[in-house]
Amino acid sequence: MQQNNGLDKSQIISFAVLCVILFGFMFYFQNKQSKEDQMKAEQQKTEQVKNAVKPTQANNINPNVTPNAIQTASLANNALKLEFNSLGGQVSKVELVKYKAYDHKTDQADLPLYLITKNNSNYGFQFKDKTGKIINTKDLVFAPAVNGNVATLTADYNGATIQFVYTLNNNPKAELKDQYAVDFKVRTQGLSKITADNKADFIWDYNVRNLEKGRAQEQSHSEFSYAFNNYKDYDYDGRTTMDEEKETLNWIGVKQQFFASVIESKTGFTQSKGNQEAVEEGEYLKKLNYEGFVPMAGSELNQDFTWYFMPLDLPLLKSYDKNFDEILPLGWAFIGWMNRGFFIPIYNFIASWGLTAGWAIFLLTILVKLILSPIMYKQHKLSAMMRVIRPEIDEVNAKFKDADAMKKQQATMEVYRKAGVNQMAGCLPALVQIPIFYALFRFFPNFIDLRGQGFWFAKDLTAYDDLIKLPFKVPFLGDHLSIFALACTIVILIYTIMTSGNMQQPQQEGMPNMKVLMYIFPITFLFFLNTSASGLSWYYFVSNAINILIILVIKYVILDEKKIHAQIQANKEKPKTEGKFQKKMREMMEKAQQQQTYQEQQKNKKK
Repeated sequence: MQQNNGLDKSQIISFAVLCVILFGFMFYFQNKQSKEDQMKAEQQKTEQVKNAVKPTQANNINPNVTPNAIQTASLANNALKLEFNSLGGQVSKVELVKYKAYDHKTDQADLPLYLITKNNSNYGFQFKDKTGKIINTKDLVFAPAVNGNVATLTADYNGATIQFVYTLNNNPKAELKDQYAVDFKVRTQGLSKITADNKADFIWDYNVRNLEKGRAQEQSHSEFSYAFNNYKDYDYDGRTTMDEEKETLNWIGVKQQFFASVIESKTGFTQSKGNQEAVEEGEYLKKLNYEGFVPMAGSELNQDFTWYFMPLDLPLLKSYDKNFDEILPLGWAFIGWMNRGFFIPIYNFIASWGLTAGWAIFLLTILVKLILSPIMYKQHKLSAMMRVIRPEIDEVNAKFKDADAMKKQQATMEVYRKAGVNQMAGCLPALVQIPIFYALFRFFPNFIDLRGQGFWFAKDLTAYDDLIKLPFKVPFLGDHLSIFALACTIVILIYTIMTSGNMQQPQQEGMPNMKVLMYIFPITFLFFLNTSASGLSWYYFVSNAINILIILVIKYVILDEKKIHAQIQANKEKPKTEGKFQKKMREMMEKAQQQQTYQEQQKNKKK
């Protein structure tokens, strides 16, 4: 019986050469990448200096506005601290009291978490007067007044009065969902004397602030979110442009990794369009611009809106009953169901025992492996059966060495059929684990309960750990090495070596060596996990470590290869009924062989 000796000498040399080429490629481009990064950084600094002297677009449009004319007003409750600016009557500062932002200087999450500050949000209503001149509330100076939990900002324009009324529920006993909502009413009087428009253009410019440790990860999760069809349908847009001119949006929001800023219109936004642009470095991640229309009755703008500045916490989002829970990107269809119906409830149940997040993930991993254990048992039993019949497969390969490839394949399949080995059964575990992998890929970076939860050397399980810092930046890898990602890569490599013994080598020249390709896979996995959530790396480290233990237990304790050999011999004696799949495969191969024979005969006739 042929034993699985893992890697032979030639494979080790091939593997080493490929690794050298791979890392050589990375270091070759390192100097070029560093120069490009330096140029981008200088360009970013120049832009920041330019922007510093122009804090808002409105200042350029309205030269009569002086610093002394700008006033602020404030409202607060247990969840939010708000500030309103008299220039444009806008919400100019939003702090989420119960959360902290990551400080890249101290490597700690200890900064106040501001969704809006330093003019990163700028919105207003735009319409034309009867002469055709564009009027935008962003340019107007409002007079603020606070009465209890209500802030009223009033502006006068050519005899017309425009009021923005903001109401924040500051009752300590109020439901949590009401504490993150800000009622926003727009009231005008005398505007019909100035304009004949029947709709106003709502324009919202928003620069997404960098609040988390993993910039690339947070940037990829920053995008437009919106609901339509009376809150029944939801969509998002992470591309460069947004175009929903045929739908009436019930609400439009800017989603970040763990938080969202959303404005809801009671009458809806029509002819919506927008665009977004990624920002490579600095304080901001993306620049988003939105434009949509709201109706005016009798050329007066009297509309009711609600602002929501909220964490993406699933129970909180569901409590609004406005399809907000779809903002949380847990995956579509079955993937989303797995996260909502299994991973989140199970994790919360385990965490309720008082365990830290890392150990809760550890137990969650064990539970998933127990559920999948019957499938894994069948997979490893199939692997053992293939080891037993390997000598027969080698005999077939030697017998048909110079024969037609189709005949060789038919003979090989006949050996499997007589032995009762279904090769397709080995694909089942891989197919089952694909949706699980994708569900967890969505779960760990978006589950707010893990945000800020440390474990060992990882300070935040929703971001990468960077205990090993590199003095330079490696393309596709970054300027650090994640220990969890590195450990995960090593156990995947060990698992690959242990399970690749039955893989056949290419019998034809030019065919790739699948074993070598499988050994390359863990290296590519390192690049993927190095900047991903450390919770995901920890899960897959534990998962693959358990896989290794399962293989050893099944191989040396549960499965007896002598009994398997006896079972295979007994299977050969039994009359075999051909399954539908096997029959179809045989017919396809026979048809292909006949066609090949026919083509050879036609060639011989021509000669």
